[in-house]
Amino acid sequence: MNQTASIEKTTCYHCGDDCLTPAYFVEEKQFCCFGCKSVFEVLSESKLCNYYSYNDHPGVSRAHVDKRFDYLNQPDIINELIDYKDDNITIVTFYIPQIHCSSCLWLLEKLNKMNPAIHYGKVDFLKKQLNVRYNHHQLNLQQLVELLYNIGYEPVISLQDIIKKQNSPAKDNLVQKIAVAGFCFGNVMLLSFPEYFGISVYEQTFKHFFGWVNLLFALPVVFYSGWGYFISAWQNLRIKVLNIDFPLALGVAVLFIRSVVDVAINNDPGFTDTLCGLVFFLLIGKYVQKKTYYHISFERDYRSFFPVAVNIIINDIEKPVPLAHLQTGQRIIIRHNEIIPADAILLKGRAMIDFSFVTGESIAISKTLGEIIYAGGRQTGEAIELEVVKSVSQSYLTQLWNNEAFTRKKDGDNQTFNEKISKYFTIVLLVIAFGSLLLWLPFNASKGLAAFTAVLIVACPCALALSTPFTMAAALSIFDKNLFYLKSARVVEQMAGIDTIVMDKTGTITNGDSNGVELNGDLTTLEKLLIYSTCINSIHPLSRMICNYLGKNYRLPVSHYTEFAGKGIVATISDHQLKIGSGDLVFGYFKETPGITAIHILIDGHYLGYFSIKHNYRDGMDQITKLNSSYDLLLLSGDQDHERDGLLRFFRHPENMHFNQSPQGKLDVIRSMQEKGHKVMMIGDGLNDSGALKQSDLGIAVTDNVNNFSPGSDAIIDGRSFEKLPSFLLFSKDAVNIIHVSFIISLIYNLIGLSYAVTGRLSPLIAAVLMPLSTVTIISFTTLATHLAAKKRHLL
Repeated sequence: MNQTASIEKTTCYHCGDDCLTPAYFVEEKQFCCFGCKSVFEVLSESKLCNYYSYNDHPGVSRAHVDKRFDYLNQPDIINELIDYKDDNITIVTFYIPQIHCSSCLWLLEKLNKMNPAIHYGKVDFLKKQLNVRYNHHQLNLQQLVELLYNIGYEPVISLQDIIKKQNSPAKDNLVQKIAVAGFCFGNVMLLSFPEYFGISVYEQTFKHFFGWVNLLFALPVVFYSGWGYFISAWQNLRIKVLNIDFPLALGVAVLFIRSVVDVAINNDPGFTDTLCGLVFFLLIGKYVQKKTYYHISFERDYRSFFPVAVNIIINDIEKPVPLAHLQTGQRIIIRHNEIIPADAILLKGRAMIDFSFVTGESIAISKTLGEIIYAGGRQTGEAIELEVVKSVSQSYLTQLWNNEAFTRKKDGDNQTFNEKISKYFTIVLLVIAFGSLLLWLPFNASKGLAAFTAVLIVACPCALALSTPFTMAAALSIFDKNLFYLKSARVVEQMAGIDTIVMDKTGTITNGDSNGVELNGDLTTLEKLLIYSTCINSIHPLSRMICNYLGKNYRLPVSHYTEFAGKGIVATISDHQLKIGSGDLVFGYFKETPGITAIHILIDGHYLGYFSIKHNYRDGMDQITKLNSSYDLLLLSGDQDHERDGLLRFFRHPENMHFNQSPQGKLDVIRSMQEKGHKVMMIGDGLNDSGALKQSDLGIAVTDNVNNFSPGSDAIIDGRSFEKLPSFLLFSKDAVNIIHVSFIISLIYNLIGLSYAVTGRLSPLIAAVLMPLSTVTIISFTTLATHLAAKKRHLL
């Protein structure tokens, strides 16, 4: 039996192109070429044919001739393209312009089903990027690219490393769309002025002419500038999602259709002025929202990026420099628990690198001298020296911070105000529109249709769509200027909902001033040098204080180094065995030192005394006491409680101060408070409190020109701005209140407009005035109110 004789469809099942030959036919499905047929067979073998259920013809035509990817076997080229590589795993990011719909996301994130050597594929839809982690022993880069090519998603590969240097998403002509909409809106408004101010009998002949001219101006606005709203609404409807673009698209469609009817049949001016203004202002909001997205996802200039520094070595002298100024060829020193900010070659020291921030696996990997170490690795041993071979990748560090491994599962439940309201707004809007239609239909069908369209015209959710991005853009800019850096816009609303604040002591509410260090014991010059050479490997605040006390010195090589969180350091230097830390570590049991924080010293089994630490609190700690009136303020410290009385002026309730807490103990206290229904914010010193920072509802890492950034935190605050914390918390509430008030303004506007709309007597003049007036009001209000709130909190 000839199967092809029964074919009815003439379009390709995979890509939708016309089938010019019946030669490619399988499983009763017609394909336009061998490539599309091959893609279907690959998907069918992998049991992934659900790909076709999300969209009709979601694929891309494979009719063109295969390209050769042999050059992807060259090691030099591979090293330029990949993000990370170790003994087994390679991570690479591709730019794939073919990503365009939900089917694309679904298929590309199922790559591991097609080839078990692929661990995962993650899609960034806005940037059209695919991040792939795979086993390079079982699959090489060329084979991976060929697999993507075979399923219709050929990556765009540039030897200039297009992914890492790409600072903006794929072009969507948004600026051009705004320009077209603005040009048409201006001209339509100009031609509508006679209608607004009254047309004399003599000018009536121009009324119909101006109506048709306005319709011509509306065509590019609807079918070019505003077409994206129709696409978004349709794609979401196909997956049964009612997003905020649906009423926008419906409103634009109704405006256009009713304007055509009014001009062509009723000889009325229609709603073209409202239509063009609506699309123009919405696109401006979309542009700001797009800019805000990159702002809040830390795609920013390095001058406002991580407030951390890395120490470079010049003529054997350490000098801290901001990450923005780190250059290829510079020699850097990375201490225990510090993150390597750029790809670099190991020059000195024993490197034990934990790549859990990159791969999710916390096993430390040993690196040999001369070996390249990729950005994102964390040193877990002694201090090492490296030479930078690749500039710091801003987007790559951003990706680390936003890695799924550091995303709280409960974050999905913390919807923003905009997300909570938008779905209800859409439903209520449609209920009112259809209710007006049904109410009038039995009495006056024409008036019912007029009421239906008028409701969609006047009740456009543009204010809801614009209030959040405008407010957050202004708020995040103000936080940045005050050296407070948030991971995402969602953090602002989370911060506004906090009711409990937990603080670490050392390195958080205290500074690293060496004036509070005193040596109790006699040390020789060699012993001081051994202690300095040990402590210089650590970024712990107490280690830095001891190094500052001992003064700058040259560093002896360390043959063995282990740092125990909350306890101290064990090291071997030139056959000398050192233990520096708490009594638990040095003596094997708790040794109380009343009234002081003691760092004990044991060298070659001989106890040599201890450093007594008198903590100096940060400037402005008196401002922190203001938090007691609005929040439950707690202290979690790993130190003894000898400073309890002095801390009572900051933490007014003795039961809220917990001492001798291990890192796990801090985490457990926070978890228990969350189980009681509290929203907890943890403030710590980065990696030393990484577990507690991640467990909390909002984690803030305090930094003082050191590289102790932790991806588990939600925000980073420069130590110089610590005293502004009460102002930051109040300002976050102000920002959320501004969004709420802007919604109320929008609601009042809608009620006024609906009072006219449901009667079916809404004129173009009222709609043309109310809609732009509401939008301009929202934009002006959110921007001005945010800056006024910042001034009120002394942040500007």
